[in-house]
Amino acid sequence: MKENGVLAAKFEEILVDYRHELEVRRGLSAHTSRAYLTEARSLFEYLTEQSDNAASALEYLSLADLRGWLAACQAQGHSRASLARHTAAIRTFTAWLEKQGYTQQDAGARLKAPQATNELPRVLSAEQIRTLLNYAGEQAENGDPIQVRDHAILEVLYATGIRVSELVGLNVHDISPENSLRVIGKGNKERIVPFGRPARKAIMAWTSARAQLISELRTNPDRQALFLGARGQRINPRTVRAMITHMTHAAGVPEITPHDIRHSAATHLLDGGSDLRTVQELLGHSSLATTQRYTHVSVERLRAAFGQAHPRA
Repeated sequence: MKENGVLAAKFEEILVDYRHELEVRRGLSAHTSRAYLTEARSLFEYLTEQSDNAASALEYLSLADLRGWLAACQAQGHSRASLARHTAAIRTFTAWLEKQGYTQQDAGARLKAPQATNELPRVLSAEQIRTLLNYAGEQAENGDPIQVRDHAILEVLYATGIRVSELVGLNVHDISPENSLRVIGKGNKERIVPFGRPARKAIMAWTSARAQLISELRTNPDRQALFLGARGQRINPRTVRAMITHMTHAAGVPEITPHDIRHSAATHLLDGGSDLRTVQELLGHSSLATTQRYTHVSVERLRAAFGQAHPRA
């Protein structure tokens, strides 16, 4: 047991060094660093479970070990897209491990990501989104700060198409009087994203409710974060996901994730006539090819409408 404790402490020490590498030397965002560290910790846990001598297993880490770890992730139900992200993150980690002298070789240098499927993004119709937002708005009418916050979150996610990581990272001063948000996206890239009057109204209602929530707290709240949890700290992505799951069930629309709302916003923009370049800039995509996925969704919707309505379909 003592040996396990020493080994765990050693692994924690490595993770602390790796966090410094990611955040300080490479300048990655806290969200990205957290994702990379999660993969690294998962690999350590796998090595500890699979080997009688995890320290030796780390030093002589092999491609077979990484493939075994990926297989374990797959057995836990991780999708191909998730496995591809795991692969990219762990390759970064193993290259760093070898450079720092923790391993004899870069085991991830020849690790290939599983080919991602070409599944189309999951999208709600404009009517389903309207039902969801109307329901959230009705719940917020009682003035409960959490309900007001949840309505504002949904309005902002759909109006802007931002990622949930970008949403939880918003600060109060990121809201512009000109109905726009200052968003820090992947790679710490900054962009300005506009939003409409419904989102502005919901944000203003939350701003008042937020002040009420802060005044009632006994703990020291986070005064910079735009969206707060019930205890006054910056809201986390898990809370947002759970809220959306609850809201969709209560509103009677298909269950979705924050990213599905992003997909829906992008698709509805294209359906409404926006060009790809504009949508790319709004979403913060570095590649136009990523944005082009949404044109396939729009084509599928057109095809479905044709099949239902055209007499010669």
